[in-house]
Amino acid sequence: MKIDGDERNGITIKQQSAKILQYFRRANPGQKKSLLALFLTSISSVIVFLADDLSIKGRVTIFVFLLTVILWSTTSINAAYIALISVLLLLLTGCISQEQFFASLGSDVIWLMIGAFILGSAVKQTGLATRLTQAVAAKAHNISSLFWLLTTVLIPLSFLIPSTSGRAAVTHPIFRSIANTIEDRRTRRALALLMPSIILVSTIASLTGAGSHLVAKDLLAEISGKDISFSQWLIYGLPFGIVASYASCWVIMGLFLDKKRCQQKLNVECLQPTPLSLPERKTLFIVLFMLLLWITEQWHGLEIATVTIIGAMILTAPNLGVIKWKDAVKDVSWNLIIFVGATLVLGRALISSGASEWIIEHVFRFSEINSANSQFLILLLLTIISLTSHIYMTSHTARAAALVPPLLYLASSLDINPVAVLFLSTLGMDYCLTFPVSSKALMVYQDADTDGFQATDLLRLSSVMIVIHLALVLLFYYTWWRWVGLSF
Repeated sequence: MKIDGDERNGITIKQQSAKILQYFRRANPGQKKSLLALFLTSISSVIVFLADDLSIKGRVTIFVFLLTVILWSTTSINAAYIALISVLLLLLTGCISQEQFFASLGSDVIWLMIGAFILGSAVKQTGLATRLTQAVAAKAHNISSLFWLLTTVLIPLSFLIPSTSGRAAVTHPIFRSIANTIEDRRTRRALALLMPSIILVSTIASLTGAGSHLVAKDLLAEISGKDISFSQWLIYGLPFGIVASYASCWVIMGLFLDKKRCQQKLNVECLQPTPLSLPERKTLFIVLFMLLLWITEQWHGLEIATVTIIGAMILTAPNLGVIKWKDAVKDVSWNLIIFVGATLVLGRALISSGASEWIIEHVFRFSEINSANSQFLILLLLTIISLTSHIYMTSHTARAAALVPPLLYLASSLDINPVAVLFLSTLGMDYCLTFPVSSKALMVYQDADTDGFQATDLLRLSSVMIVIHLALVLLFYYTWWRWVGLSF
């Protein structure tokens, strides 16, 4: 069939386009999604393979990553299956080695999640989760007040547990317990989005909220000779973290819950207070001990994942623990474990293939931030670059290590305040709500087969929250941050 006109059938480009549009309108939703996926894949392949200054491995890796995101967004195929197929494509095309493929299952994230699920199983089976749920539900009259209350409770955790994954691990049992009392699946998904979102958005409130903050602080001292204290970070970050957290809660309820769902009463029976049973006391003691080890990680050197596995082993120990090992293992979401393992390989492939570095260089070149002569333009470009960095660099610490040095050197060349550049770029890098692989906290809560959210839910949320985050940065820069001395 010709599309440039034909004397025999008289088909023109305009007529052909009209036929295609008519077919698309008549197609069922499944066919429309398939056509959209095919169209986006074609566009992605053309764009990526035109990049002649990128290695073949880098091009293939970016294409596979884009293909994975497209399939997550436009099909109903299991997310873990898509991720695993994508990683196998990287393996078969030589972009990753077999060692890299299998090494992902030994990642600290995998073991953190296994330990977190076992911890959650113990908290649930001993009845401790029910007590915690009742303590929260007693203060909340309906779903709306529950969401606001949870937001308020989650914000201070950034000062207590210096890891987003640690905060996700300690709150996940409470989420599962509350979710079991909510019959509506849509409300459960909104709750699954709320808790990790607040954990991530409130990270900026504390210098110790994430390990990447400390990495950025060290780079600031090494490159510019400047420093930022805990109290300074608190003054800059806490107000923003509070406002952004409540804004996130408001957006999640607006996007995923209607008025009827928000006013829905909680179906939690308020039992008469009774003394803690022996299993409950054991579980509570072990959880508090784990919390203590999480807080003091810099003193003893045991990472969050290691502490979580130690706690899981004690909770399942024969004659000492509170649950049987085989029962605890049944509560582990192995579908989610496979999904996380595959997406970790995908994220690391972006870095090892040079694709992430190539993207960073072209973002700098395209934005022309190094030649900007307006403070507003510098602020806008810096915020956009840092807010979108999680899309092509899935590791929080890797983002800090890769982006902070060039941005600090940029600050020196433009003769602007390196502390402001450091804080604003770190704030942007803390935002990672677009893909589950962008944060360990999201991975803990993402399980579409049970109570979790889908990748499309996260994309929908991020499409709104990234704009609100950008607006809040601009608002805070010209008000609160300037008043307290943080400006270019």
